[in-house]
Amino acid sequence: MSDIDHFSQYRIRDILGIAIKWQASDIHLVAGRPPIFRIQGKLKTMDAPSLEAAALQEMIYEILTTRQKHIFEDTFELDFSYLSIKDYYFRVNVHRQKGAIAATIRIMPGIMKTLAELGLPPVVAELTRRRAGLILIVGRAGTGKTTTMMHMIEQINVEREAKIVTIEDPIELIYNSKKSLIVQREVGTDTYSFTAGLKYALRQDPDVVVIGEMRDPESIAMALTTAETGHLVLATLHSPDATEAINRIIDVYPGEKQNQIRVQLAENLAAVIAQQLLPRKDADQRTLATEIMISNLAIKNLIRRNSLSEIRSQMESGRESMYTLEQCLTRMVHEGLITREVALSHAKYPQLLQI
Repeated sequence: MSDIDHFSQYRIRDILGIAIKWQASDIHLVAGRPPIFRIQGKLKTMDAPSLEAAALQEMIYEILTTRQKHIFEDTFELDFSYLSIKDYYFRVNVHRQKGAIAATIRIMPGIMKTLAELGLPPVVAELTRRRAGLILIVGRAGTGKTTTMMHMIEQINVEREAKIVTIEDPIELIYNSKKSLIVQREVGTDTYSFTAGLKYALRQDPDVVVIGEMRDPESIAMALTTAETGHLVLATLHSPDATEAINRIIDVYPGEKQNQIRVQLAENLAAVIAQQLLPRKDADQRTLATEIMISNLAIKNLIRRNSLSEIRSQMESGRESMYTLEQCLTRMVHEGLITREVALSHAKYPQLLQI
């Protein structure tokens, strides 16, 4: 994987272009090492000279604004989005390691696909037509949660006359308002925090509120309150599956507050979309596996009673287009999308696979 001979002659845009050529999802830039790409989930080191610390800092500073440079120099941490190549945008985290600057860059295709083209079931498009409730997109890091949420926003944008307010850190994709009016607010630039952004979003006549990520008790509480007041709320959360997502939200709070949050969640949770990216059987690509939980009356009662272990049986029933990850993996094996070994290694309950 050799595309660069002398880094002193190259700029960050060149490395981005090479990463796109190699279909990488992430770029890791660290002083003393060549660029490292994540390709189909695996790290690949470029056959190229190592980056010198001074040259790397110059390369990264080239794409920072004056304000961003000040923030990084004050805090040693910086998140931002970068738009430089047609049909792609980049989520950049700049940090320090061993006293030198470093960066991790996530590559995000800017071309919108349909939800079906992403590998999502029809019920996800139906969820975007809801008028109220909290929809969670969950999964581990790097499983495409943000991509799914962006495409759900675009689905609303092309179908509904709605005002969509997003609160992001950082803004990752600039939307063009179509049928909808999309207002994008960046934490640190347009609002001080997720909590403040959510509080004031309610005064901005929104129909849909989008939270980049629910990170703390305050943002979770505001997301539930926003849904409770009759708005559709989309949010992401780091969690491996639907049931664990509910557990994590409740467990964020001290014991005396958990019952109140449980009741709020039972009343306002609309759905959980859990996802993983798996290697395809027939191609050097990855494919999406999902789990869908729709909060019907039975599931609301189970959340309220704290009987979360029983939610899975409701999902397995297939009512209202629900299914578990194991049911999805079983189907994918039978359709020849993934191997039996991949299904077994990614299932939470391998014994329930019917393969």
